[in-house]
Amino acid sequence: MTTFRRRVAEWRSPSLRRATSWVPQWFPKTAVFTSCQEAAMAFPHLQQPSFLLASLKADSINKPFAQRCQDLVKVIEDFPAKELHTIFPWLVESIFGSLDGVLVGWNLRCLQGRVNPVEYSIAMEFLDPGGPMMKLVYKLQAEDYKFDFPVSYLPGPVKASIQERVLPDSPLYHNKVQFPTTGGLGLNLALNPFEYYMFFFALSLITQKPLPGALHIRTSDCAYFILVDRYLSWFLPTEGSVLPQLSSSPGGPSPSPAPRTPAIPFASYGLHHTSLLKRHVSHQTSVNADPASHEIWRSETLLQVFVEMWLHHYSLEMYQKMQSPHAKESFTPTEEHVLVVRLLLKHLHAFSNSLKPEQVSPSAHSHATSPLEEFKRAAVPRFVQQKLYLFLQHCFGHWPLDASFRAVLEMWLSYLQPWRYAPEKPAPSSDCQARCVSERWAPFVQENLLMYTKLFVGFLSRALRTDLVSPKNALMVFRVAKVFAQPNLAEMIQKGEQLFLEPELVIPHRQHRLFTAPTFTGSFLSSWPPAVTDTSFRVKSHVYSLEGQDCKYTPMFGPEVRTLVLRLAQLITQAKQTAKSISDQCGESTPGHPFLSWLGFCSTDTNGSYPANDLDEMGQDSVRKTDEYLEKALEYLCQMFRLSEAQLAQLTLALGTTQDENGKKQLPDCIVGEDGLILTPLGRYQIINGLRRFDIEYQGDLELQPIRSYEIASLVRMLFRLSSAINCRFAGQMAALCSRADFLGSFCRYHLTEPGVTGRHLLSPVARESAASRARGPRLSLRFLGSYRTLLSLLLAFFVASLFCIGPLPCALLLMLGYLLYAVAMTLLTERSKLHQL
Repeated sequence: MTTFRRRVAEWRSPSLRRATSWVPQWFPKTAVFTSCQEAAMAFPHLQQPSFLLASLKADSINKPFAQRCQDLVKVIEDFPAKELHTIFPWLVESIFGSLDGVLVGWNLRCLQGRVNPVEYSIAMEFLDPGGPMMKLVYKLQAEDYKFDFPVSYLPGPVKASIQERVLPDSPLYHNKVQFPTTGGLGLNLALNPFEYYMFFFALSLITQKPLPGALHIRTSDCAYFILVDRYLSWFLPTEGSVLPQLSSSPGGPSPSPAPRTPAIPFASYGLHHTSLLKRHVSHQTSVNADPASHEIWRSETLLQVFVEMWLHHYSLEMYQKMQSPHAKESFTPTEEHVLVVRLLLKHLHAFSNSLKPEQVSPSAHSHATSPLEEFKRAAVPRFVQQKLYLFLQHCFGHWPLDASFRAVLEMWLSYLQPWRYAPEKPAPSSDCQARCVSERWAPFVQENLLMYTKLFVGFLSRALRTDLVSPKNALMVFRVAKVFAQPNLAEMIQKGEQLFLEPELVIPHRQHRLFTAPTFTGSFLSSWPPAVTDTSFRVKSHVYSLEGQDCKYTPMFGPEVRTLVLRLAQLITQAKQTAKSISDQCGESTPGHPFLSWLGFCSTDTNGSYPANDLDEMGQDSVRKTDEYLEKALEYLCQMFRLSEAQLAQLTLALGTTQDENGKKQLPDCIVGEDGLILTPLGRYQIINGLRRFDIEYQGDLELQPIRSYEIASLVRMLFRLSSAINCRFAGQMAALCSRADFLGSFCRYHLTEPGVTGRHLLSPVARESAASRARGPRLSLRFLGSYRTLLSLLLAFFVASLFCIGPLPCALLLMLGYLLYAVAMTLLTERSKLHQL
């Protein structure tokens, strides 16, 4: 008998204890023994609220995970809500972790079915929307229990607003703020069990830091990600007009949260709305007219909690302050966070697009429409649009310029394409041309104009600062160009811009309508515009609500953005040439080239090579993909903005981007200053992306160069000390020999002076001055004897000589004689070349 069962047995009579032979099973439907509530009534002196909590805490330390979940299932089924409400906060925290991130909980973000199949299946079944944990939530919901949630752990704008005694605009916080009594520790929200559970579930994505071993975990395989998908599918169903019902929900139907009166009045900066349920219940003629009216509050609460916890980290005022380059970031989302938000957006599109065809238009609104159908129509524009826009603006402006931005990009593109998640599927087509965007989506494009236009400009500014030679960056440019080049989409965006830029004098009556606040009665849907036929007003209202009345709008198809697109097209052309040059360079190299270069037989000069990037690591296949991505992206951009090849050629020529035959010999774009060449912004971009580079040469003492990979470090140091001693001892004699005007002097100068010191190309005037100040006299250099190439050549020569029966000493004499003849010839050639130069 387990410890838990032994403690429960203490509450029973001896006869019941002897008759009990219970063996815990996973999620049992019925209990073998009588209710613990009856046992507790028989022994009232054991009814201590903390006893059950203390027992479960002890078991959480001593029992394995599977056994703990089995015991929790029995507790949820057998204990009354009066005792379960004392363990509920502890249980939620033990599952999702503490709000301060100290306690990890079940670590759902790292729990995977492939790695821990048993724990994964148990956790997923326990936390399923129809599982035991949700049954506990509804059991407590039926008794109208409230739980305190600290305001200090809410997102920044919400926390700041409540602390300033200003009610946030979201109905989620209305009638829930509890002010501390005398000696209290802080503000709290009084949440019902469903809200409390969802608050912890949503915030665990942000408060819980990933473990060190979780860096290589795929987010879509984790229990948390799959639970989010299940909750969305359950509470925001795409089929039917009624939420799924629990098979055996204890406590009967769950009532909606009762409205509460705040302790201190607030001055709201937003729109006051009551629950969605209130409107429909007040209009019902019969209690059983629509069962969805009793359940729609769960859908509304779930969506508001997810949006508030995941997206509402930036207000419009905060966003405007963040435009300063010296502003500090208040919240930085992670890639996992962005992937979960993308899952939410994709499901919301499917949820909204599941409206019946006759209910899509706002004019089709009628009392016969179910609450869930009305919620589908208003979910995205009412709850998501503004907070998502500020979230994306922050990500576009502050996300690192690396390949991880792909998650943000795909989230943005998923929101821009609601037609991808419509019930009707496109007919299979033989050609690769994208399906034309239907005019049905024109209202969505117009009501989300800034999502298309301003964020596109933000992406352009990022693309102009990234390395387009990288396959990952080239793919992102290709993805954006492909989405915006879908047939009819550019025309709809341009039409939306024309509606926004329409002169205000034509519609003088709109000004009053735009600033008229709705009444504070009814639900949030009651104040939603029922049928706005004035599309120009709708577009203006969207832009002003997201950017403010004094915003400065830059048209996407205006001259400023067109200039940016032309510059991006020019950089794409440059990146294609660079990728081709790298491909040609890699094709010419032989497999043994690195080994020969290490030995010193091949040139070790890296002045003509490109900086390392993804192409160096991924090979020829990535070069081909990069070229394909850039080629298609350039084609899509030309299609969108109607760019001709003549325009591209003219811009390329005007910016000086033509390159020579090998594509890499031109210097970066620069101007001549007092201290030498000064890079322009274009020149910096060319160097960063490997489009051009300076010919870098070592300008210091050749004897003090860093030891190369083809040299023996210890031998080089020893030879340097030996040559330094010889130079110090015979410096006068070597200088006298080199000063002679006869052949012997020429022969000594060839060996004892640094070749090319006077003719070396110095780019910087500072380098010229320092070179002139450190002129060196004749000296002997033995460093060449420390290279693998020299030693291997000597060994090879001695080996070949041994094949012809030539001993080491005769072989050494022959080598010295051969080198002497070579040196005499080189001395004569050097002197003759000097005479021609004079």
